Amino acid sequence: MSAPLVDISSVSHRFGQHTVLKDVSLKIEPGSYTILLGPSGSGKTTLLSILGGFVTPSEGKVFIRGEDCTSVPPAKRPTTTVFQDYALFPHMSVGANVGFGLRMQGVDGATRAAKAREALALVGLAAAFDKKPHQLSGGQRQRVALARALVIEPAVLLLDEPLGALDLKLRRQMQDELKAIQKRVGTAFIHVTHDQEEAMALADHCVVMNDGRIEDEGPPERVYARPATRFSATFMGESTILAGTVTEATDRTSTVATPVGAVSLPGALPVGSAVALAIRPEHLVLGTAAGGVRLGTAGVSDVVFQGSFKRVLAASIEDPSVQFIAKLPATATVQPGDTVAISCDTDRIILLAD
Repeated sequence: MSAPLVDISSVSHRFGQHTVLKDVSLKIEPGSYTILLGPSGSGKTTLLSILGGFVTPSEGKVFIRGEDCTSVPPAKRPTTTVFQDYALFPHMSVGANVGFGLRMQGVDGATRAAKAREALALVGLAAAFDKKPHQLSGGQRQRVALARALVIEPAVLLLDEPLGALDLKLRRQMQDELKAIQKRVGTAFIHVTHDQEEAMALADHCVVMNDGRIEDEGPPERVYARPATRFSATFMGESTILAGTVTEATDRTSTVATPVGAVSLPGALPVGSAVALAIRPEHLVLGTAAGGVRLGTAGVSDVVFQGSFKRVLAASIEDPSVQFIAKLPATATVQPGDTVAISCDTDRIILLAD
């Protein structure tokens, strides 16, 4: 197996008495699109700053291409960073902005211009070479910042919430363009966001962070379908969480007592152990699921039409502290005040590690 492009080894960091990263280890493979996902204060931006050389960790090491870059300044490591505010020079042309990093490297003017044009063509802005940043839209300025970062051919491109300032439609368009550009250039992208939809749209490697630690990591499909922890299950998409206790177990199945009834799960679990079960909204059924498990009845409290589906909130009749979150077809006739049966296919129930 080839060595990772980036190897973050046991990194911790403190600002004064406040610890923002706690023994974080992470490997990034060449050509991957990695998303650091988490709420504000989870440590994801600090970790990106350490990768970019803007912050030196209190403990631990950062290796890029097998070399110790822990204390190497930003200009001397094989990374570039695209910030949320783009940081374009307003007095320079777009071409000069894109070529600025090459200018700092001592590249001659003709070569800078040629490479800047190539980079602008890569992001679909070949015609903008002589324009000024203020003449461009927000999405176009974002692509100029991307071209400026890519033109120096970094081993790793770091993106700090680069789409945060864009409206929803433009953000989704730029998600498609970012992924397409990353595939074309083959550079490893490491992208910070708190937007779970953005993470699932872009990543082939998703890293969920919380309170300075990595909660879960892997392909986004696995992290969503089989989250490792309760936090991951509730941050990477929504989930209904059921607390339970294992009451019976055989070699192949275990029975878990929950506030809404007994649930049978595959696999042997220790009798008496406390567990947490998660169910994604699209896997809850209002009514009876063929071959599924009944989860009692619930009173519908809210129905929100969201275009392609309806998001339904319902409180369990058996235990009102249990709030079911269901995602139903847009044509579903459910409405607030209805009392409905709740069920789920047993195979769709997620056993959480915590």
